[in-house]
Order: sequence, then structure tokens, then C-alpha cells
Amino acid sequence: MSKGRAEAAAGAAGVLLRYLQEQNRPYSAQDVFGNLQREHGLGKAAVVKALEQLAQQGKIKEKMYGKQKIYFADQEQFDMVSDADLQCLDAKIVDLTAKVQSLQQTCRHMEAELKELASALTTPEMQKEIEELKKECAVYTERLKNIKAATNHVTPEEKEQVYKERQKYCKEWRKRKRMATELSDAILEGYPKSKKQFFEEVGIETDEDYNVKLPDP
Repeated sequence: MSKGRAEAAAGAAGVLLRYLQEQNRPYSAQDVFGNLQREHGLGKAAVVKALEQLAQQGKIKEKMYGKQKIYFADQEQFDMVSDADLQCLDAKIVDLTAKVQSLQQTCRHMEAELKELASALTTPEMQKEIEELKKECAVYTERLKNIKAATNHVTPEEKEQVYKERQKYCKEWRKRKRMATELSDAILEGYPKSKKQFFEEVGIETDEDYNVKLPDP
């Protein structure tokens, strides 16, 4: 093995040994490769070889788990932990877990507030909107003022008179249309051509020709 390769192998072994000692939990070669590849740029073959080398040297332990090898730090290098110490650590874990959950909840609230603020108008935009609304209000105020000052308002009596005249003319319209229809129907009984041809020859124009219809009574 060349000097460069030996140094690379030693470097990989050092990284893996330190990682397993810090994490102090079992890993497969695939797990170690996946966790360290991006940060250290280690290839899978180099990881497998370094783990086997460390196990052969007794620096880490290996154990078959089904068809897969599991690697973990040598537990003898760590101080013995009493039951009281374990209980203390468990209590710290519970406390820290509660703090993490509280912080996560706070972060969610702050993210929601940030999203709401991001969608709201900025101060300059609000000022511009207020100015536009003031101008719009001024226009409507002026229009209302002109309407109130106008002298050509329709009185209730005039409105009632117009309504009565409308009813009168609509009644007459309806009456004459009925008479014209009855007369043309009587003529058409002995007329050899169609109703449309008769109207064209005589020069009769209907309401339908001009897209008009009688208003509702």
C-alpha cells in the first residue's frame, strides 16, 4: 500500500472510531457510510474496510445481527454508570424533551405569525391605500352634495303620475296586440300562404322583429 493510501485509510479509521465513540450506539457499515459520506466524503468500500480493521485491532466491537454485521464502541473504555446516575440521566432526558417540545411549539407559533405578517400590507402600502380611500370618499361626498343641492328631483306625485300613465299605455298596447292577433288569425284561415309570408306582403312588423316585449303588469 502506498504512503498516500495508508494515510487515507488511517484517516478514515480515525474518523469512524471517533464517531462510534461519540455516538456510543450500534451501527451497520451502511448506516455509518450514509451518516458520514457527505461530511467526510468517505466511500462505502473504505468505510467497510476501516470498520473491519478497527474490529480486528480491538478498538471497536462487531457482532452479527442476522446476516448483517453491527459495529459499536468498546464499552470497557467507558466508566461504569450506577443506577442513580442512569435515573438522573433519564430525568434530564425527560426535562430536555419537554423543553424541545415547548420550543417547537413556540417556533410554530412564530412561523404562523411571520407568515401572517409577510402577507400583510407594509406601512408605505397602507399609507398609499389610506390616501386612495380618502380620495374616493371625497369624490362620493361631492356627488352626494350635488345630488342634495339639485332642484330637479321627482316628487312622489309626479312619480305616481308617470306610473299610472305607464299602466295606461301598457294596457292599450296589450289590447291592440290582441286585436291585431285575432284579426290576422282570422285572415290566415283562408290565406294560402304562411303567416310569415302574409306579414311580409302586408308589411306587418311585430314586437318580436324589434326584440321588444310587453312589460309585466
